[in-house]
Amino acid sequence: MGSMLLAREIPPYGGDTEFTSQYLAYEALSDGMKRLLDGLVAVNASSKADVTRTREDRVKHYSTQYEAEHPVVRTHPETGRKALYVNRGHTVRFRGMTEAESAPLLEFLFRHQVKPEFTCRFQWQVGSLAFWDNRCTQHNPINDYHGHRRVMHRITLAGDKPR
Repeated sequence: MGSMLLAREIPPYGGDTEFTSQYLAYEALSDGMKRLLDGLVAVNASSKADVTRTREDRVKHYSTQYEAEHPVVRTHPETGRKALYVNRGHTVRFRGMTEAESAPLLEFLFRHQVKPEFTCRFQWQVGSLAFWDNRCTQHNPINDYHGHRRVMHRITLAGDKPR
């Protein structure tokens, strides 16, 4: 449903987080694209996230690979608003399609959903607390503080099955 992130230690520069509204991303699409997406189901795989890990991390965290299917467009259970519900880190294809067939449309969505007009950049301070709704928001930590520590504590709240 949601997540909270508390900054315990921040680097002297960088380490911001971008939050993007998936409500706004969906609402900015053309009517034709909305009709196309409304019936699609995305296949998400834990193995895609593993690609960004180092070899040592993959060996250390070797575990079962998971797949989950979710609608590409999710209706928020409380607001009734529609939001895009795919992400570059996990979505691999559409149900009933190959990865190659899915790739062009997914790439369009991945670029579209993080446009500046849908995005807020949050600059952390020690003690800052961010709380966001995972059902309609994506977050992206900016990894631009090489050689410095960034220590965050995260709490994730369980939610409902995407519809």
